[in-house]
Amino acid sequence: MAGAEGDDSLYPIAVLIDELRNEDVQLRLNSIKKLSTIALALGVERTRTELLPFLTDTIYDEDEVLLALAEQLGSFTLLVGGPEFVHCLLPPLESLATVEETVVRDKAVESLRKISQEHSPVDLEVHFVPLVKRLASGDWFTSRTSACGLFSVCYPRVSSSIKAEIRQHFRTLCSDDTPMVRRAAASKLGEFAKVLELDYVKSDIIPLFTALASDEQDSVRLLAVEAGVSIATLLPQEDLETLVMPTLRQASEDKSWRVRYMVADKFSELQKAVGPEITKNDLVPAFQNLLKDCEAEVRAASANKVKVFCENLPEDSRETIIMTHILPCVKELVSDTNQHVKSALASVIMGLSTILGKDNTVEHLLPLFLAQLKDECPEVRLNIISNLDCVNEVIGIRQLSQSLLPAIVELAEDAKWRVRLAIIEYMPLLAGQLGVEFFDEKLNSLCMAWLIDHVYAIREAATCNLMKLVEKFGAEWAQNTIVPKVLGMANDPNYLHRMTTLFCINALSEACGQEITTKHMLPVVLKMSNDQVANVRFNVAKCLQKIGPVLESSALQAEVKPVLEKLATDQDMDVKYFALEAISGIMREHLHQYIMPSHYPNPYAEMRPVGSTLSNPYFTQST
Repeated sequence: MAGAEGDDSLYPIAVLIDELRNEDVQLRLNSIKKLSTIALALGVERTRTELLPFLTDTIYDEDEVLLALAEQLGSFTLLVGGPEFVHCLLPPLESLATVEETVVRDKAVESLRKISQEHSPVDLEVHFVPLVKRLASGDWFTSRTSACGLFSVCYPRVSSSIKAEIRQHFRTLCSDDTPMVRRAAASKLGEFAKVLELDYVKSDIIPLFTALASDEQDSVRLLAVEAGVSIATLLPQEDLETLVMPTLRQASEDKSWRVRYMVADKFSELQKAVGPEITKNDLVPAFQNLLKDCEAEVRAASANKVKVFCENLPEDSRETIIMTHILPCVKELVSDTNQHVKSALASVIMGLSTILGKDNTVEHLLPLFLAQLKDECPEVRLNIISNLDCVNEVIGIRQLSQSLLPAIVELAEDAKWRVRLAIIEYMPLLAGQLGVEFFDEKLNSLCMAWLIDHVYAIREAATCNLMKLVEKFGAEWAQNTIVPKVLGMANDPNYLHRMTTLFCINALSEACGQEITTKHMLPVVLKMSNDQVANVRFNVAKCLQKIGPVLESSALQAEVKPVLEKLATDQDMDVKYFALEAISGIMREHLHQYIMPSHYPNPYAEMRPVGSTLSNPYFTQST
């Protein structure tokens, strides 16, 4: 019996071994994902003595299996007996941190960083730091790249002598022969600097930063830029000019556009890190150069930062710097040859109006807005229109209205349906800012034209747009302006347009209210129940179900009931189904129980409650 029990206790590990050796990758992956269950079955001691050694010895598999294993081990602390035994997880994770596939290594490093916090300071020095040293001095670059991500998590909790060793290992990796290792070191330089004492930041990190920022590989130099921003936040103001700024100035003029792009991308963070004085003296000229860069990607990244950069300028000199240094560059970008640059600028330029005020906006920015509204690129015009609220707050939208209308019309008729879709989404915003009179005169016809667009997504968006407009302008406006035109489409020869009428009624009924829906919309829907196209007829049933809660009770009984009963006997199965669904839906809305009339059985479901004798006052049972 005892032997049998022993055999039973081995079963989980036997299943795991069998599945891990199975030829089917999915089975192996599933077994890895069940590791926590198997570890629970084995208990903490056998997990440490049998499961983990087995996993360490058999790490040779498909990348997706190894990735799952690396992720699982990061949350294994309790399964091996808690923080006291967490070091048992290091061997398999160390092996995973050296594999060739980057995502597996990254996940292993992530798990190692996670469990490092669960080591006591003593265990950290005895078990974790030696692992970091082994990885840092490994023969293959894979282990050395993984080591770069582990220095910062163990450094704060070890003794001074160990700290000195860790700094030395990091220095060695920053000058490694392999570019991939230097790249990994550069990416972690800022993070490592944050846990170092200030003196060591100045004595150790700054020389490493300068060396990496001058590396022969641009992929290393661009990562050093990001580290430079982090380092700048750590240093006192008086040290920034001498220790960091020369290197960053050099990066902003780097021969590689990718490095200059990174400077532009991180410019607002750098601006906050260095403070107002260095911004005025150093960053303003650098930003001007980036806005005039020969590479479009750099100009686009810089243009995207114009608003944030101007917002963060010192208040006492903000307007002067913008008008003297930034605005001339912005004017050039408005007519840039690259559409991505113009589009990036258009997404932020409207924000300058709130910074510069009404007079400067009218005199200097308004001509730029008008020029961009006439731009040949649809994305530029869209980005201007999408940010009109900024200008509306400062000068009112009327000054733009004459140029706004042609731009909207062109976008509304653009050959690309995604452009048409985008302008529809901004229409409620425009309507609210332009007012109901301007909208009715200039834009109403556009909104109606979208309802018969050949692309369904446009028709659907146009329907939602009408609902938002009714919510903004009110039911009376809808009754006089929108509803007659929508209902007129019910007689369109194209069945798709007739269906759009039903979709519009679905969307508008609640916003328009009971009176308009019952008196004006319902008769049209009921008439369409005789349509020759089955798709229209079953959408009538769906529409009646949708607007049922809005209708008067008498209309439900006298008008809706006969039509749904008729549709429930339709020759088309889909029409029958949706008619019965509509009856059931309205029944659920108004009653708790309902007896389904026996003369039109539901082909899809039995809906008569067993033993029920109650009748529905809205749909009385026919005899």
